[in-house]
Amino acid sequence: DIDVSLPRRELKTGSGHKGFSIESDPAMSIEEAAARRDFTINAMSIDLLTEELFDPFDGRSDLQKGILRHTSGKFSEDPLRVLRAMQFTARFDFKVAAPTVALCAGITPEGLPPERIFEEWKKLILQGSKISMGLAFLKDCSWLQYYPELQALVDCPQDPEWHPEGDVWTHTLHCMDAFARERTGDDWEDLLVGLAVLCHDMGKPATTRFQDGHTRSIGHHKAGEAPARSFLARMTRQTEIIESVIPLVLHHMRPAEIYKTKAGDAAIRRLSTKVGQLDRLARVALADMQGSPPLERDHEAVYNWLLERAEALAVKEAAPKPIVLGRHLMDMGAEPGPHFRTILDQCYQAQIEGDFDNLDEGKALAKDLLSRE
Repeated sequence: DIDVSLPRRELKTGSGHKGFSIESDPAMSIEEAAARRDFTINAMSIDLLTEELFDPFDGRSDLQKGILRHTSGKFSEDPLRVLRAMQFTARFDFKVAAPTVALCAGITPEGLPPERIFEEWKKLILQGSKISMGLAFLKDCSWLQYYPELQALVDCPQDPEWHPEGDVWTHTLHCMDAFARERTGDDWEDLLVGLAVLCHDMGKPATTRFQDGHTRSIGHHKAGEAPARSFLARMTRQTEIIESVIPLVLHHMRPAEIYKTKAGDAAIRRLSTKVGQLDRLARVALADMQGSPPLERDHEAVYNWLLERAEALAVKEAAPKPIVLGRHLMDMGAEPGPHFRTILDQCYQAQIEGDFDNLDEGKALAKDLLSRE
C-alpha cells in the first residue's frame, strides 16, 4: 500500500477528530512537515534521488532502541494517536517513552468516532504480538478510565490456588498474549475470538467474594454479559460481532467442565446450539487456561478433546441443522399454525439429545406429537 501525504498545515478549529482547518503548503520545510507526524519513527524521510535521509527528530535511533516517542506538542491535537501508540507497542514490542506516556495522559478521546477507535483495537487484536504491552500502556497513561469494563479488572482479586498470576487484569493480559500466539490468520475468526478472550472475565468484579477461605467469582460468566455488551457496543455497531462474542463469554468455562465430567454427545450438541461454533469456544477456553502462569493445566487435552468430539458429531463449525422441518409436518396433513413452532422445537430438542438421528425416526416423533394435539 502507498499512502501519499502532502505538506500541509493543520489548525485546530473545534472539538473532535475532524475539528481542523487544513492548508496545503508545497514550500513547507521537511522539519516542519515532520513535526506533524505522530512518532519520531514515522517522521523520517528519504530523497529517492540522492538517498539522503532526513531525520529531524532522531527517529532512527528510537527505531533501533525500540522506543515510541512523540515528535512535538502537535501530537495531542489528534487523540487517535494514543490508540495508535497502544497497537504499535503491541505489534512491534516497543516501549513508549515516559514523556509520551505523560502527554497521552492529558489527552481525552473527545470526538473520536467509534469506527476509527475500533480500527485501532482491531490492529491490536489481529496484529499484536504482545497484546499485553498495548493494554498495559493504556493503564499507564490512564486511558483505562475510558474503558470502565477493563478498568474494573484491575486489582480484582483471584484465588492464588487457581490464579497465581495475580488479579483479573493480569490474568486477562496473559490470556491475550496466549491468544496472539494461536491466531489462525483468518481475520474474522481471530477478531471474534480475540474480543471474547478480552471480555471473558468482565463479570468477575461484580461477583467476586471471599468465602470459606477462598476468593470465588460464582456466576461471573453470566454476569459478564452486561459489561461485555456495553464495551462492545461503544466499539462497533456491527451486531453480528456482538452477538457472536457474547455466547463465547457466557460459556467460556463449559469446555473445561464437560471435559472434566466426560459429558456425552448430547451435552456437546447442546453447547453447540448456544455458541454456534465450538471451534471458537475451544480457542477462548484454551487462551483462558493458558492465562494463569506458572500453573500448568491440561489445556491442550481439553482443547483437542472438544474439537475431536465436535468434529465427530459434525458440530465443530455450526450447530446441528434440524432434521424435521415444517414441510414434513405439512406432508403429514397438518395445518400450519403457531403449534408448528412448538412441535418443531420439541423435535429439535429430541434430536440434540440423541433420541433420533434420521428423518424417518424424526417424522415418527413428529407424528406422535401431532396426534396429542
